[in-house]
Amino acid sequence: MERKNVMIVGGGMAGAALAKHLQNDVDVTLIDPKDYFEITWATLRSMVDLSFAERSLIYYKEFLPKVKLVTSLAKNITQTEVVTANGDRIPYDYLVLATGHVHTDPVIRHDSLLKYQATYDKIRSSRSILIIGGGPTGVELAGEIAIQFPDKKITLVNRGSRLLQFIGPKASQKALDWLTSKKVDVLLNQTVTTLDSSSDGVYKTSDGETIVADAYFNCTGKPLGSSWMKDAILKDSLDTQGTLKVDKYFKVMGHKNVFAIGDITNVPELKQGFLAMKHADITAKNIKILVKGGNEKKLGAYKAAQPMAFVSLGKKEGLAQISSFTISGCLPGLIKSKDLFVGKTRKTFGLKP
Repeated sequence: MERKNVMIVGGGMAGAALAKHLQNDVDVTLIDPKDYFEITWATLRSMVDLSFAERSLIYYKEFLPKVKLVTSLAKNITQTEVVTANGDRIPYDYLVLATGHVHTDPVIRHDSLLKYQATYDKIRSSRSILIIGGGPTGVELAGEIAIQFPDKKITLVNRGSRLLQFIGPKASQKALDWLTSKKVDVLLNQTVTTLDSSSDGVYKTSDGETIVADAYFNCTGKPLGSSWMKDAILKDSLDTQGTLKVDKYFKVMGHKNVFAIGDITNVPELKQGFLAMKHADITAKNIKILVKGGNEKKLGAYKAAQPMAFVSLGKKEGLAQISSFTISGCLPGLIKSKDLFVGKTRKTFGLKP
């Protein structure tokens, strides 16, 4: 039987996991601008501990030897082809969109390592650091710097009334208390109004406060990687938030052979990497059924996950919210914070921890 062509757009957690699942069963093409995969939940630790960058930046070829990698961006989709920024027109039998959020990472692994080195040097040489955004990225980065460099003056500015607004108030308060105990200055209900080259290390907030910082990190949300789809055949499948409407099998609404997985979907759950990998697991099984001519009634259905979140607070502590229960301290730290699941994730992809 002729092997089917499966096109995966986006090589993040969802796309890379799907490619690994499928590479022995179908002809897989992966479109991504980078030549490497990154374990995204190790990004912040990599900024203060370069050994994590070495382990979490992995060439695709190391675990996807049978996958054809096209280092480019997808720019358009037809009923039968994906058009890349390079002008290539690549045919597909099944298409899977896993574009997640927009990132500005270097496209070559070596350059990404150099970027982490530069960031580490910037943090180490700075006396004062401004962090903008009180979501998980901002809170975890503040924690990483506070533990690794306890002499730094850290200010975190959050436009909301509490940190980590995606989870409950109790967890938010525990995060605030922990950061305060590490001498992080947290400003709530404020925004930074000056973020340009003329600020020269002096920043103003919406309440008129002045913050002096040698370096700043903007940890506010990144846009979804779907803006290019608005002019493609998927324009009617996008909702007002820019996510793709999918059914319980991850098929994009209105398309029989197009799937979407990961953060780009409208699945009503927290957008987390380990859930994106579960999307990939189910979609791989479903595509294997379809390419063999199996009955659609045999497809596996996905049920949105219950709220569960782990937030690292440095290397040894953390907080977890599972449903309505909140746990903080060393236990969540043991689960996530020590290694950030890097070893476990590498093993999942068939690599040494």
